[in-house]
Amino acid sequence: MSREKVNMISLGCPKNLVDAEVMLGYLGREGYEVTTDEHEADIIIVNTCSFIKEAKQESIDTILDLADRKHDAKCKLLIVTGCLPQRYQEELSKELPEVDIFVGTGDYPKIAEIIAEKKGVEGQIRYVGDPDYLYDAEMPRMQSSPRYYSYLKIAEGCSNCCSYCVIPSLRGKFRSRPLNLVLEEAQRLVSNGVKELNLIAQDITVYGSDLPGGITLETLIKELVKIDGLRWIRLLYAYPDGITDGLIELIKNEEKICKYLDMPLQHISDPVLSRMKRRSSETQIRELVAKLREEVPDIALRTSLIVGFPGESDQDFKKLCQFVETTQFDRLGVFCYSKEEGTPAAEMPDQITERVKRERYKKLMQLQARLSFKRNRKLMDSFEEVIVEGVSEESELLLKGRSSRQAPDIDGMVYITAGTANIGDIVKLKITDSSDYDLIGEIVE
Repeated sequence: MSREKVNMISLGCPKNLVDAEVMLGYLGREGYEVTTDEHEADIIIVNTCSFIKEAKQESIDTILDLADRKHDAKCKLLIVTGCLPQRYQEELSKELPEVDIFVGTGDYPKIAEIIAEKKGVEGQIRYVGDPDYLYDAEMPRMQSSPRYYSYLKIAEGCSNCCSYCVIPSLRGKFRSRPLNLVLEEAQRLVSNGVKELNLIAQDITVYGSDLPGGITLETLIKELVKIDGLRWIRLLYAYPDGITDGLIELIKNEEKICKYLDMPLQHISDPVLSRMKRRSSETQIRELVAKLREEVPDIALRTSLIVGFPGESDQDFKKLCQFVETTQFDRLGVFCYSKEEGTPAAEMPDQITERVKRERYKKLMQLQARLSFKRNRKLMDSFEEVIVEGVSEESELLLKGRSSRQAPDIDGMVYITAGTANIGDIVKLKITDSSDYDLIGEIVE
């Protein structure tokens, strides 16, 4: 008897991707076959995001597209999991009758038994309970990223309660995974060929704050660097108020830690930061950036910013642009403020029009493109460690990869014009040219 085939489509952030991989692990353990071709699948799962308006729309569009094809395809079950059903289970159930199962963010471990239950039930079923899921050592995980890198989720949920954010209601309060379990998973991933671990959580800097024994992010990193075969450790989503002198020292002195830091700042104007309920002030942010650049001169800094937050004045936006101009971030993501129901910011006066948001977004991104180009030009004739990711889409004569200063999927590429290497190799490259976001170089070893 042939095994049922499952296709998984994961939307949103890498944290969602890890959840999708855990679900696939459970299904694989129960005998399901995973396929990347949705046309071959008996079961299609859409793991959704609903963080902001654009993410919700992408999730809805994907579900509707698959629902349209369900009628004339092999698919027997269409399942929607993650943040969208956690937030809108009642509305989705009414608006999407084509969906067979809705699963919230707290019920991923039950995915196989939920599917088994549905096979004996007519109509939709919903499993949307409290968002208290935290995967442990017993939970299987089927890695979907290339074998040489992986995301390592060290915590779940968030307790920061920024005024614009729905994550605490979707994911629950912040809860760290036990240190030994994180280290066990890291060792297992490296044993399977992973060379680059990207540490992720909603805020990695508070890792361990809810664990006994005084465990911190620094504790975790000091243990991770001991793993033989692990080459790169990348720090993603480090809130600025949690970046300690000790963490900066680790980044500076430990060769396995990428000279790279993703710290979501969101804004620089104190009135806006206050309304956002962010814990850092303009002065603290500027002092932190200066310290990072002084202690780790070659560090690549990434941040995310929100434009059009309620009450953001022309002067606030001007200050933000000036900050970006003077700071010269290596990587920058900009989001238009999304008015999310159930958040304090949604009820604030002085909401900004969509037109103004888009104008500010465009202006800031154009500014960053120019600054990014200048930053990349400064790398000319320098040497970078690069992980080779395969043949370029631009030309089969070119290899492509990422430097230690580029995170997967979000930071551009390095195109390799001379030299040979295998996928997953980490090689030394001389940078010979650049564009706004990409680098070009030649292997020198």
